Amino acid sequence: MSKGSVHVIDDEPVIRDILDQLLRTEGYDVELSESGEAALPKFADSSYDLVLLDLLMPGRNGLEVLPEIKKIRPSAIIIIITAYASVESAIEAMKIGAFDYVQKPFKHEDLLLTIERALAHKTLRDENDRLREELQKKFSFSNILGRSKAMERVFELIKAAAPTRSTILVQGESGTGKELAARAIHANSPRAAFPFVVVNSGALPQDLLESHLFGHVKGAFTGAVSEKQGLFEAADKGTIFFDEISTVGLETQAKLLRVMQDLEFMRLGGTKTIRVDVRIIAATNVELEDLIERQTFRKDLYYRLNVIKIVLPPLRERREDIPMLVKHFLDVFSKENGKSIESISPDVLQLLDRHPWPGNVRELENLIERTVVFTKDKVITRDNLPDLFRTPRETAAAPAVSENGGLELKEQTLAFQRRLIETALAKANGVQKAAAELLGVKPTTLNEMIKRLDISSENF
Repeated sequence: MSKGSVHVIDDEPVIRDILDQLLRTEGYDVELSESGEAALPKFADSSYDLVLLDLLMPGRNGLEVLPEIKKIRPSAIIIIITAYASVESAIEAMKIGAFDYVQKPFKHEDLLLTIERALAHKTLRDENDRLREELQKKFSFSNILGRSKAMERVFELIKAAAPTRSTILVQGESGTGKELAARAIHANSPRAAFPFVVVNSGALPQDLLESHLFGHVKGAFTGAVSEKQGLFEAADKGTIFFDEISTVGLETQAKLLRVMQDLEFMRLGGTKTIRVDVRIIAATNVELEDLIERQTFRKDLYYRLNVIKIVLPPLRERREDIPMLVKHFLDVFSKENGKSIESISPDVLQLLDRHPWPGNVRELENLIERTVVFTKDKVITRDNLPDLFRTPRETAAAPAVSENGGLELKEQTLAFQRRLIETALAKANGVQKAAAELLGVKPTTLNEMIKRLDISSENF
């Protein structure tokens, strides 16, 4: 198996023969050229892993040939071969794109080590490029699906905000895709090659959250048996994403504000100041202004976070995107489960279009996944849907008109969500996990909605 392809460009036949024999013995494929003029046309059809380029040649010398190679193959790894008297020219060559240089007469083992080091660099660079390309493909705007006006506005904001250093606040109900939007911002930013670190703010007790964010030194508290790096350090040069920032306690909010202002902090129990370069993206499914009025969220932190706000619309406000989303999830889960489901019947699409989608896109995704798993036919019909969709439900009564004659859209929507959740809880005998399955949402999402809508599970 070849260790790689090397193009040797040198006007001395003896040097070409020596390098040809040496490199082939070591397992490399070798191409030989006696001049820059002879070598350059070969780069149009071939991509070599490495180029050994003599600096002093008649006609066009190495300093002239090098930029021409880079113009044809910008990623080319080039090692300059030079005599002692032209070391300064070799250094100049490195400034315009050469990886390294070796001096004539060279030791074989030194040259081979330089080549191995250059190829290791190329492998690492190629892997980073591949990972960056995968990230950009996975989290590009095209993967946040939607053609509605509301989503077009979201795409415009992401495109404008991604290249900047600004802090971003992503707001939207549970299941609207806040983390996916944050990842798209990161993947399309200059920080894409560096970490994207997620902080699950509501999943940890406040005392543990600080240790996770800032790290701690040995002996900082009971159980701190060793020094630990925090998430801010792990996110250095990248992005740190606070999922549900509203759940962070006031004391931790104050420390977070100081980090945002100064970009420095100390580990718990430590005395050493640590500086970081991170971009902060925060997400919330509640109005932070309401929490400020209730004095559970700091106003100054809100202003720091709310530099650029991106509001993700709920699925019920972008129903024209449902067919596209259904097709996408149908393709994904059919492939994952080795099935060839071709389509979804029109009456099912009508049912989906009328559904209030309290769990938003995540609920639709879970519904399609579940349906694909249990469907044996090539077309999804009404019979393939969960009971919640198949069983006729009590339709919403005529919307109540407020005292000023309005229909109060927000109140009517919340009332409909409340009735839908109560129906699911009744069918599940009050078991939230079972009700969540009926609704096609995560149990944690349902629990959040039950609290927000002040629904008592004791009645079921």
